[in-house]
Amino acid sequence: MLKFLMFMLFLIPMCYMYNIWWIMQSFLFLLLFMFMFMFSYYYCWSGISYLFGCDYISFGLILLSLWICILMILASESIFRYKFFSSFFLMIVLLLLIMLYCTFSSMNLFSFYLFFESSLIPTLFLILGWGYQPERLQSGIYLLFYTLLASLPMLVCIMYMYYYWGLTNFILLDIVLNCNIMLYLGMILAFLVKMPMFMVHLWLPKAHVEAPVSGSMILAGVLLKLGGYGLLRVYIMLISLGVKLNYFWVSISLVGGVLVSLICMRQTDLKSLIAYSSVAHMGIVIGGLMTLFYWGFCSSYTLMIAHGLCSSGLFCLANISYERLGSRSLLINKGLMNFMPSMAMWWFLLSSCNMAAPPSLNLLGEIGLLNSLISWSWLTMLTLILLSFFSAAYTLYLFSYSQHGVIYSGIYSCSLGYTREFMLLFLHWFPLNLLILDSEIVMLWM
Repeated sequence: MLKFLMFMLFLIPMCYMYNIWWIMQSFLFLLLFMFMFMFSYYYCWSGISYLFGCDYISFGLILLSLWICILMILASESIFRYKFFSSFFLMIVLLLLIMLYCTFSSMNLFSFYLFFESSLIPTLFLILGWGYQPERLQSGIYLLFYTLLASLPMLVCIMYMYYYWGLTNFILLDIVLNCNIMLYLGMILAFLVKMPMFMVHLWLPKAHVEAPVSGSMILAGVLLKLGGYGLLRVYIMLISLGVKLNYFWVSISLVGGVLVSLICMRQTDLKSLIAYSSVAHMGIVIGGLMTLFYWGFCSSYTLMIAHGLCSSGLFCLANISYERLGSRSLLINKGLMNFMPSMAMWWFLLSSCNMAAPPSLNLLGEIGLLNSLISWSWLTMLTLILLSFFSAAYTLYLFSYSQHGVIYSGIYSCSLGYTREFMLLFLHWFPLNLLILDSEIVMLWM
C-alpha cells in the first residue's frame, strides 16, 4: 500500500514543472492501472503496511477516487487554458487524492478519523479558490462547520473506546458488544452528515452550487461516499443497538428522499437539481444500510459506486453548458438539442442512468436496496413507490427542459463540443454500464 502512496507523494513536486498538466493525468492513469493489476483483492485485509491495508470494501472506493481525480483534471481544462493557478490546482487535486487514498486504506479508527477530516481542507481550497460567486465563502463555512461539528462526538467516542477496550482496529470492532446509546449516536452522526441524511443536508446544495466543476465532481463522486464507507466499517458495532433504533433512520431517510425529490421538481438551477438528487439517492443508501440486512449491505455499496460515476457525469454536463451560456438556469439552458445535438445524446445516457434504467449499475443497486427495505417492512413500499416515481420524474424534467423547447435568443454562437468533453463523458458512462457485466467487484458478495 505504501508504494502507491509514495508514487502520489513524489508527484506533488512535479506539479510545478512546465507544461505538466496532461503528463500528470497520464501518471495518474498509470497509477490506476498499477493499482488495479498489482493488487488482488480478498475478503480479508491484504497488502498490509503499517497503518494501511486494503480489502474488498476499500478496493472499489480507492479505484473510484483515482478515476474521478483523473476526470477532474480532464474537466478543468479551462484552468489550464487561462493559466488560472493551474500548478496549484494540480497540487490540491493530488493532496485530495492522497487524503482519500489514506482514508479508504486506514486500518484503525484514529488514522481513519484523521484522514477523514483532512480531506475537507483541499475541498475547501477548491471551493474558495476556483468557485464562481462571492457566496462561495458562505458555502465553504457551511461545509466546514456541518462536518466538523458532527465529527467531534466521533472523536470522543473513538477515545472512549480506546480507553475502555484498548482497541481502535477495524478488524477487532466486533468485540465491542455492550455498545451504549451515546457511543452509537456519536459514531454514526459524522457519517450521516457526510452522506448527507435529510435534515442535515443543507451544506450539500450550497457547496455544489458554488464549487467549480472539479469540486462538484469530487464532492458528489467520492466525498459523499466517505459517510457510507464509514457506516460499512462500524456496521458490526451498530448491530446490537441498531436493531432497536434503525426504524428511526430508515423512516427519516425514505420520507426525506421523497421530500427532496419534490424539491428537485421545482429547481431552476441545473447544479442545485443534481445536488438535491444526490440527497435522494443517498437517502435510499442509508435506508438500505440501516435495515442491517445482507442485501442492504451489498447493494448500498453498489449504489454508492454507481451514483459516484453518474452524478459526477451530470455535473460535467451542467458545466459544459455553463461554459457556453454563462448561466446554470434552466430558463436559459433550454433547447440545447438544437445547437448541441451530440451532447443531447450524453444528456440522455447519463439521465437514464440517474433514473436507474437498465443496463446501468444504479438499477442493480436499487433492486437490491428495494429487496432489503421491503423485506424489513412492507410499509416502506409506499415511500419507495413515490421515491422511484419522483426520481424518474425529476430526471425527465431535467432532460426535457434542458434539451427541448425554443432556443434562448441571447445565444450568438458556440462550440458543439470538443473531443475532450466527449471523452470525459464517455469515461463516466462506460464503467457505469460495463460494471454490471461483472458486478462482483461492486456487489460485495461475501
